[in-house]
Amino acid sequence: MNITDYIKKYDADNMYQVLKDSHKQIEFAWSNNFDLSSLKNSKISQIIVSGMGGSAIAGNFAQNFLRDELKVPLIVNRNYSLPASADENTLVILSSYSGETEETLSTFEDAIKKQCKVICVTTGGTLQLVARAKSFPVVSLMEGFQPRFAFAVSFFTLLRILQTLGLIDDQTEIVNKIIENWKDRSERLSSDSSEAIKLAEKVMGFVPVILSAADYTDSVGLRFKGQFNENSKMAAFCNSLPEQNHNEIVPWEYHNNEQNPFIVIALMDNSYHPRIKKRFEIITELIRKSGVEVIEIKSRSESFKERLCNLLYCTDWLTYYCALFQGRNPKEINYIHHLKNNLSK
Repeated sequence: MNITDYIKKYDADNMYQVLKDSHKQIEFAWSNNFDLSSLKNSKISQIIVSGMGGSAIAGNFAQNFLRDELKVPLIVNRNYSLPASADENTLVILSSYSGETEETLSTFEDAIKKQCKVICVTTGGTLQLVARAKSFPVVSLMEGFQPRFAFAVSFFTLLRILQTLGLIDDQTEIVNKIIENWKDRSERLSSDSSEAIKLAEKVMGFVPVILSAADYTDSVGLRFKGQFNENSKMAAFCNSLPEQNHNEIVPWEYHNNEQNPFIVIALMDNSYHPRIKKRFEIITELIRKSGVEVIEIKSRSESFKERLCNLLYCTDWLTYYCALFQGRNPKEINYIHHLKNNLSK
């Protein structure tokens, strides 16, 4: 079958088109109207992005994207409550695409008790109702997606919030470049000769182990792992260097790929510290000696921010194709629905 046949047979909800149109989410986020005047000129000592799954990963991505710019700590919180450090000088950005995420709603209560500065980012639900009732700012997201397929609107909305509050410089120039990049890449990544298709074919039959670099691409590694889980319905693992070299390097000496068929995917970038590059060389050589294939994925765009976004976009497509090649609907997440239904009883 060619890729069109796979899409017709297994992608009943047309996630193919959602991925192709991802640049439209960026355009929406960057032109969206919202009012944060109540928070202008506020003293902010730390930022906490609180959410789960696809609604939280934007915070991790911001940590990498803004690694050289953000002057206050940005923490990603995936829990029912906030860290003890949260106080009246903490900006809490509550991110729940549906507005019904129970952990995020619980964190909202904690943020109110601790008198934090709060912004709610959502499409509606209880989060929006409570926020408006208590006069907290609400930033609306583009509707109609599953949270993991709404990454672009979630991340670029977060970026624009930080810009609006004066916590970072104007990002419009780089955002426009990323929009154009994604328009171009959407055509190439969705074609029958797509790089992502070739990579997905290599991954078939193996458990992916993703290696990234801390503070540079570890958010993409985490996102990539989650997309394998939800889109492809595959187990996957991720770690980042240099930490990986201090523990997870050891099992590769004894690894048997016939018993545990792994494939390693190394996320690479030219901006890595020279010692990180050297570490990648050494660890990938050792992994290959154990009989495991190592695939390197690398973007060659001009700036780090463009490369980071393009890396994420490519890996999203890769996991989408892995779903199709296994005859699975990339949208289906039955066990998550089962868990939520049982938790609600």
